[in-house]
Amino acid sequence: MTTGQGNAAPPAGADDFARAWRKLRADDDIQFETVTMPEAEPPPDWVQDLLNWLEKTFAPVANALVEIWPVLKWVLIALAVLAVIYFLIRTFGPDFMRKKSKAEQPDEWAPPEHEALALLEEADRLAAAGEYDEATHLLLKRSVGQIAAARPDLVEPSSTARELASEPRLPDAARTAFALIAAPVERSLFALRKLEETDWQAARTAYADFALAQKAIAA
Repeated sequence: MTTGQGNAAPPAGADDFARAWRKLRADDDIQFETVTMPEAEPPPDWVQDLLNWLEKTFAPVANALVEIWPVLKWVLIALAVLAVIYFLIRTFGPDFMRKKSKAEQPDEWAPPEHEALALLEEADRLAAAGEYDEATHLLLKRSVGQIAAARPDLVEPSSTARELASEPRLPDAARTAFALIAAPVERSLFALRKLEETDWQAARTAYADFALAQKAIAA
């Protein structure tokens, strides 16, 4: 038996591929020949004139931009930085801080005038009888009740006069008046020292100045 390169059998499936290729080339629906594209018609004269005009008009501008671009680039960056700074100042600047500070400040509050007058009248009767401790303590208890009625979220059953006097959610005027009223009451209750007329007058003036908006009535 002799073997040789020229007598080698074709690879398996070669005949099938050749038949498939011939069948594909025989299909008239498939284009194999090179297609010559027709030349495009030139644009109308007015279009060409417009393109020429645009080129003549904007070519100098484009060339100028190319020449000054190294400088123009930094100018544009500087403008962008200034725009960001301006935005930050407008958003978070002094006006923002004032608005924020104003928003954080508690609303001004004072007890109704008729309640304040009635309380002072009742406390004045006690003070007129020499009961300065009772008169001052009455101012404190009623003040706490007025605060609780206006802001029930601020007064807890366990709240002390010292805590309420430092409550940041109260207006400054209310805290100041409450502290001046609470101080002599604490001395009376915990130091067991009888209050004098000057103690009462200081507490009364503090309450009247606050509750009656600087219109304290005479004792």
